[in-house]
Amino acid sequence: MYVPVRPCPCGFVLRVFRTPLGGRTAVAFTSRRLLTDCLGRDVPSVRLALPAVRALAAPLGVSRVRVDPQLTAPAARPSDEDAPPVLPAFPG
Repeated sequence: MYVPVRPCPCGFVLRVFRTPLGGRTAVAFTSRRLLTDCLGRDVPSVRLALPAVRALAAPLGVSRVRVDPQLTAPAARPSDEDAPPVLPAFPG
């Protein structure tokens, strides 16, 4: 399985995603092509067996692993231009 990861100071850490209903899930892909089709070319990944993915996800409170997901969407957060204005701090 090809599993998306992100770099951290000690190496790499498993990326956790959200289901459409907001639950947390790990994802794994049966081919590098499927991973890049879904998440893009620049996403770092490692090859792991499914039991290893489950073992890495469990301490994070993630019990689901979605294999070969096809639909992804960007994180739902406002862009800088949509963010509310920052109020000035009052002295004292």
